[in-house]
Amino acid sequence: MDSFEHLKRELNRVCPGIEIKENEPMSEHTTFRIGGPVALMALPRTTEETVNAIRVARSLDIHPFLVGRGSNLLCGDGPLEHFVILTRPGLNQLERVGETTIRCGAGVPMRQVACFAQQEGLTGFEFAHGIPGSMGGGVVMNAGAYGGELQHVVTQTTALDAEGNLRVFRGEEQRFGYRHSVFMEQELIVLETLVELQPGDPVAIQARMDDLLRRRKRTQPLEWASAGSTFKRPRGAYAAALIDQCGLKGYQVGGAQVSEKHAGFVVNKGGATCADVLALTDHVKDVVWQHTDYRLELEIQLML
Repeated sequence: MDSFEHLKRELNRVCPGIEIKENEPMSEHTTFRIGGPVALMALPRTTEETVNAIRVARSLDIHPFLVGRGSNLLCGDGPLEHFVILTRPGLNQLERVGETTIRCGAGVPMRQVACFAQQEGLTGFEFAHGIPGSMGGGVVMNAGAYGGELQHVVTQTTALDAEGNLRVFRGEEQRFGYRHSVFMEQELIVLETLVELQPGDPVAIQARMDDLLRRRKRTQPLEWASAGSTFKRPRGAYAAALIDQCGLKGYQVGGAQVSEKHAGFVVNKGGATCADVLALTDHVKDVVWQHTDYRLELEIQLML
């Protein structure tokens, strides 16, 4: 029996009523609007259902690929032999659990957490208001912007390990670094996290978020589909400055282009394929290396 057919049958047995899609285009689930059909996709409704779906897949030696908002993801063009679990439906808990603590499910958008914190009069999460990803993906890569990073506010994360056990990581156990965490080092799937903030004035918090949003709109190509910052910041330099220095702003392959507004973004100008983006980023890396001696690394994740 085909492995995905077997998986589908087991999912229906263990998680009766779970929504399952076959050959769902990943272009519908990424901010890049790029990606071919994925073999199987599940939309769990609860944390328990999400955990059970992960355990079922792993029991069949199938590696589940969890996707939140798909904001840092580039998917291949052809049929994708993957099992995708969408985190938005099931891992959506968002609540204040202490004087200054918020519990966030991995599927909750960071923007939603920022708005919730503002409504609760809690400050310290404003930097994440414009980051388009979800909390799970954000924690895994220690997302950040405008001088703030999740490592500054995330105190505890619950994850599922390779053996199917729930594990809690606190403080330094999360091993946060620049676009890095322990959840990248091991086969760990983030389920929820605790964010510790400070009391603040809701009006001032909203003003700060509005200011950061204006800055984003002014400096970033938000009018085009993209996966956000395409390259990691190399030590001692900035990727966008290096790319601009090499005269690559506006460089285009097919429908993919180095943004003319911000060289750190590769955007989909319409009809871009994964092959277009990879050809473009390979060219950018080669030119930057030849002219500056800096080796750029992709920040976006790949599903090929």
